[in-house]
Amino acid sequence: MNYSEKAIEMHEKWQGKIRVETVCPLNSRDDLSTAYTPGVAAPCLEIAKDTSLSYKYTRRGNLVAVITDGTAVLGLGDIGPEAGMPVMEGKCALFKAFGDVDAFPICVRSKDVDEIVHTVEMIAGSFGGINLEDISAPRCFQIEERLKKSLDIPVFHDDQHGTAVVALASLINALKIVKKDIKEIKAVVNGAGAAGLAVTKLLMSYGLKNVILCDRNGPIYDGMENMTWAQAELAKITNPEKIKGTLKDAIKGADVFFGFSAPDCLKPEMVELMAKDPCVFACANPTPEIFPEEAIKAGAKVVGTGRSDYPNQINNVLVFPGLFRGALDVRASEINDAMKIAAAEAIASYIPENELTAENIIPSALDKKVSMAVAHAVAKAAIETKVNRI
Repeated sequence: MNYSEKAIEMHEKWQGKIRVETVCPLNSRDDLSTAYTPGVAAPCLEIAKDTSLSYKYTRRGNLVAVITDGTAVLGLGDIGPEAGMPVMEGKCALFKAFGDVDAFPICVRSKDVDEIVHTVEMIAGSFGGINLEDISAPRCFQIEERLKKSLDIPVFHDDQHGTAVVALASLINALKIVKKDIKEIKAVVNGAGAAGLAVTKLLMSYGLKNVILCDRNGPIYDGMENMTWAQAELAKITNPEKIKGTLKDAIKGADVFFGFSAPDCLKPEMVELMAKDPCVFACANPTPEIFPEEAIKAGAKVVGTGRSDYPNQINNVLVFPGLFRGALDVRASEINDAMKIAAAEAIASYIPENELTAENIIPSALDKKVSMAVAHAVAKAAIETKVNRI
């Protein structure tokens, strides 16, 4: 199928992918007077006394803002906020279809961190959560951190943390296949952008000790020149042996490879240099760092990609609808590491042990029951870490 051609046809036919619908009757004068003036004044006055009642009397508690500036859209790069709108609408459609979360796309005409933060802060009272999307690094880190500090609702950058959660879920099950302990393995993460940095952090939170983060210049190490502040922060706690050189130098003896980088950069001979029964997750899209058949031929035991036409698809739709569903259900004030890890474990455990194989380590992205399992685990973790309000 020519997906580009079909996508143009679909978007033109429906003029987008989402719409607003009413949930209350508006068939009589009484209906109108209750939903709007004069009756609507009553809930307004109640909320004016106590703004937390906005969750009770409005849709706010199930509404998420999907925010972008259009600077890092789907690997297309800086194409502008309007051009990013189809992706944001798609995200909102997935929120609804997989988590029954109402989401609204907001494309901001600014690349200024202060302006974007201020914009989100000013509209946050209408939403129960904020999902940041397709904002280029390193600004995405600054925007997220500042909003997490200033807002009392969950702020989640899916390109970072959604990817990290599904990567961790994949690794949990992959290590069961190869019978290795995360605390004892060596991992290489290629790509030191938003996804690579977040994946590295979450894997380390889960127990990974020996990990090397690489960018286009090779392994990152403490004291290296020309790093971003985000890379420099991680360089202090990664690459314990201070390996320098190229990806080929870093990957020698590695048990796991995660790629969030460039097409065809992981060669079969590099896979051959890895430890016994290596796990390779080549997530560059649409062309991965190495195609699965090449990786397997070179000795990889478990292989995952970001593509839907191969087994073990690393797909964020397994994460964000259920994660926000769980956070909204308990009115969480934030999404913390415990909630992300709970989501990863829920995704991993969704596949029964007796069905776990090298080609089946992660659930199908189309299985809507996964979101409910994630929601339950996330809500429980929010309560346990005391960030819930109901």
